[in-house]
Amino acid sequence: MVMKTNKKNGQMKIQQMSFMLLGVFLFFALVGMIILTVKFSGLKQAATDLQEQNAILLVTKLANSPEFSCGEAYGTQKTDCIDEDKVMMLKENIGKYTGFWGVSNIEIRRIYPKNNGINCTLSNYPHCDTITLIEKSGLKSNLGYDKSNFVALCRKEKYKNEVVNKCEMARLIVRYEEVK
Repeated sequence: MVMKTNKKNGQMKIQQMSFMLLGVFLFFALVGMIILTVKFSGLKQAATDLQEQNAILLVTKLANSPEFSCGEAYGTQKTDCIDEDKVMMLKENIGKYTGFWGVSNIEIRRIYPKNNGINCTLSNYPHCDTITLIEKSGLKSNLGYDKSNFVALCRKEKYKNEVVNKCEMARLIVRYEEVK
């Protein structure tokens, strides 16, 4: 009889130990999941912030990049000056630059004088307002975030049998998507 009681007590202690080990394991698994959740909770926001910071840096550098800048074509070297003729030719060959800047949309909008919000093509250039260089397919204009910079939009124009420099005010807009 004593042996049977010891055997039952031994089995009971083994069951208690296994339940205790299972409980401790589940506790540490739960604590580990909470720690990972807290650690990675700001990851999406951090990625969006990084993308926003890159867009801010890009919009400030883009106007002075060789693909856009006026250079010395309009007299002296100008800051934040975009050569409109150069940009229109870039628009026609933009396929080579896909993914180069890492943003979903780059456009230049003429602020003054306005031409009824017309999108620029080679057939209506220079009587247009918006030059869209990169536009991610399926991205609506109200999605994502944009950063912009005011620039001078310059081109050569014929006036009274003379070629003159014509500069207008514009905004260079870089748009990026929120990280999902």
